[in-house]
Amino acid sequence: MIIALLMSTLAMLCTTIGALPVLLVRGGRDDVINILVDVGLGFGSGVMIVASFTSLLLPSIEGGGLHLTLAGFTIGALAVAVANEVLPHEHIFKGFEGWRVARGKIKAAWLVALAIIIHNIPEGYSIGVSSAYTSVEGVKVGLAISLQDMPEGLAVALPILAITGSRLLAVLVAALSGFSEVVAAALAVILFGHPQVLYLGLSSAAGAMIYVVSHEAIPESHRSGAEKKATAGFFLGFVIMLVLDTILG
Repeated sequence: MIIALLMSTLAMLCTTIGALPVLLVRGGRDDVINILVDVGLGFGSGVMIVASFTSLLLPSIEGGGLHLTLAGFTIGALAVAVANEVLPHEHIFKGFEGWRVARGKIKAAWLVALAIIIHNIPEGYSIGVSSAYTSVEGVKVGLAISLQDMPEGLAVALPILAITGSRLLAVLVAALSGFSEVVAAALAVILFGHPQVLYLGLSSAAGAMIYVVSHEAIPESHRSGAEKKATAGFFLGFVIMLVLDTILG
């Protein structure tokens, strides 16, 4: 639990730090900001893919077997898919998703924040279950999530600024989205810390993260014309996480 809380708090701090450049932004998202966000989303996708395999799926297969791993992987992906369909939220490019009745009843700024929180919960969940597996895996996944949370903080702060015009609120909402990871990490340790359910937790966390990467992060990074730069960011994140995983063992 201590490792899970420490690493998820680090992730929250990185999300907040990543949002700080919004204090210097003048006006809306210009081309440079667009590119930074796209590269950051690509970078985070590469990090999350490696972390999902090396720290979540492989330990689950080794400890729980293939059938349990596939079941957990499917459950995790379906859980995020259902959350995307049911919970009202709004993406930068894709627009509104979720329960249509709620549209117009929730402020746009909070809809954007909810979109990021939906995606941050699997990240905090992954930190929690990997920490329950071993402290080393918890540190590795925590560092991976923290790395990719810095550009994610900017990605949530910019649309909040555009909607509300408040730089302070943009940073605060980014910090709140990061705090959801702390809550998710603690709950994951409580729910999946027992050996009988641990491997189901590991594989379901991987399913949830890979769903977010495939369904949201990569498509979002390719929507503003910076596909090549976003792809370069993906490979950079992939390589850095692979090196980090090798160094930490």
